Amino acid sequence: MKSYLLHLIRNMPCQGNLEGRYIGRTESPLAESAVTDLLRLKREHPYPQAEAFFASPHTRCVDTLKLIYPWADPEVVLELAECDFGDWDGKTAQELRNEPGFADWLAGGGQTAPPNGESSPVFVQRVCDGFELLAESLMARGLTNAVLVAPAGVLTTILAACGLPKAPPTDWLCDPGFGYTLRITPSLWMRGRVAEVIDMVPIPMEELEVRSEE
Repeated sequence: MKSYLLHLIRNMPCQGNLEGRYIGRTESPLAESAVTDLLRLKREHPYPQAEAFFASPHTRCVDTLKLIYPWADPEVVLELAECDFGDWDGKTAQELRNEPGFADWLAGGGQTAPPNGESSPVFVQRVCDGFELLAESLMARGLTNAVLVAPAGVLTTILAACGLPKAPPTDWLCDPGFGYTLRITPSLWMRGRVAEVIDMVPIPMEELEVRSEE
């Protein structure tokens, strides 16, 4: 049966990430060191080829994708944006330490929403809805090999909700520039809205060498 590969890749750090800021909807450019690191990673580890490219609606995600695939013109998926931290977006924990509700928000794991932001449950539901639309679009359009670059929180949410084997979000956390390949099989997807996690992205060179010897 026909299946569809979707390579999930975490975006490289932006300057705000390196400064310890809550970067959700705030636009922050990729850090210079992140660009250097990604170009080195690309030289050392082959990224998969693809026929379609998607990105979360953040400059840091689109720029990460275009550094890996310079020829790509990615489609932006608005529903796969990072969590909206509202009035706390772009600020550090130190700057927010005296904000009413901030300590409770941290203690509660984001179950409540920051002022003018979104809670973790709302974020998870939005991302899951967006990923469902993306998966079904791939199948409807016959796109059998695609790439999605998104923030860590988006990717771990997708993998925890839809990935097989089942695992919590923390188990799916990976370094920037890395990720996983999902295989979406229509029958499996229609039965349970799940997809198999079948590989790492990019595949480490030493792993490729082992595979070539088998």
